[in-house]
Amino acid sequence: MTTVGARRSRRLGRGGMRRLAPIAAVATAGVMLLSACGGGSDSGGTSKSLTFWISTVPGQDAGWKKMVAQYKKETGVNVKLVNIPYDGYTTKLHNAAQANSLPDVAAVPALDPIWSSKLVDLSSIANKKSNNINPNFLAKDSSGKVLSIPSDVTASGLFINKSLFEKAGVSFPASPSKTWTWTDFIAAANKVREKTGAKYSLTFDQSPSRLRAMVYEMGGKYVHADSSGKFSVDAATKKAVNTFVGWNDDKTMPKSVWTSGADPAAMFQSGDVVAYWSGVWQVPAFADSITKFEWASVPTPAQPVQASDVNSGGMTVGFNNNGDAATAATKFLSWLYEPAHYQALCEASGFLPVESGLSPKYPFKSEAAQAAFKLYNEEIPLYAPISGYFNSAQTNWVLKGKSLTEDPTKTELGKAINGQQSADKALQNIVDGYNQQVGG
Repeated sequence: MTTVGARRSRRLGRGGMRRLAPIAAVATAGVMLLSACGGGSDSGGTSKSLTFWISTVPGQDAGWKKMVAQYKKETGVNVKLVNIPYDGYTTKLHNAAQANSLPDVAAVPALDPIWSSKLVDLSSIANKKSNNINPNFLAKDSSGKVLSIPSDVTASGLFINKSLFEKAGVSFPASPSKTWTWTDFIAAANKVREKTGAKYSLTFDQSPSRLRAMVYEMGGKYVHADSSGKFSVDAATKKAVNTFVGWNDDKTMPKSVWTSGADPAAMFQSGDVVAYWSGVWQVPAFADSITKFEWASVPTPAQPVQASDVNSGGMTVGFNNNGDAATAATKFLSWLYEPAHYQALCEASGFLPVESGLSPKYPFKSEAAQAAFKLYNEEIPLYAPISGYFNSAQTNWVLKGKSLTEDPTKTELGKAINGQQSADKALQNIVDGYNQQVGG
């Protein structure tokens, strides 16, 4: 439920972390619907047979397969898993709603106004104390009805070239309880660059999500709506964004990422960059792809706020197709989010859990990857509530029939980095874009 980031996966449910596609309720007629879900007024499954739609690359749906098999063994209820290609998935859901042929359960990339009224209320699961589900990342309507629970969460985070830090003799924090500020981090990264001859101190995804995370940590709210729905930016946000634009000096940061779309992940993996601001979804890839140097995930900076931009990795929903199926869907999801079952899902699929207090054992052979997931699991409970603001805001926009189809952040800040306008002017243009698309 957030904007596109560098190297973002184009699928919903892979084993590992990924960002989600932007919300877009697209009505495209003529798309073939899966025959697994019947039409008519009595569409949907039964108390003993449910259909569950997901979208994941073959071979990376291990967690879902494991859990539906275990559920059938324990309860006798058959949950048919239907894996749909990511391209066209939201359209297929949209058209299924029009044809009264929605699945009973789904892991979706975004809510759609056409079917949001058919969602089962998951409050009994979300509010169950023993589940320890983080309330900041739930999708709720104005009445408090829980429309979806994340299958997992994703968070922005910081990677470093550990080999360069050690070569330069510069220390770095290892615990989120003793993290650094952005000022301290940039000073350390610059020192490493100067001592080792690295090309840049930092690469930074060309992503509004990553920028939001940095702004939150510097005490700002980024582009934030008031009670009337009007967007603005606060003084802390202006200061943070001006700081960010200033870093793009082709020493601390390369201008080419935010001005012309150069790949920051590739730059980091080259070994010639000290650090990379991206997120947890990079961990599985780095575990295999980085072999020429040692890397590490390090605590996100706090200046003074411990925060990130945390989003739903996938939105698990149930549809009220008929009474028996809706009850059975709720029972299945209730079982799925019991901590022992949910931890097994996270372990098999490489998910970062939305439930606190779990200790998933991931299958990574890389010690750096294992340490990275451990760090994220330690950090998320410490993040300020602002970390989930954008995730919740997008749900509210959808319920009002709106969506942010074009986030102007990348374009406007690219102009500021190029010297075509000031950072403050870029922010004003971004605010205007938000107000035009999702304001009020």
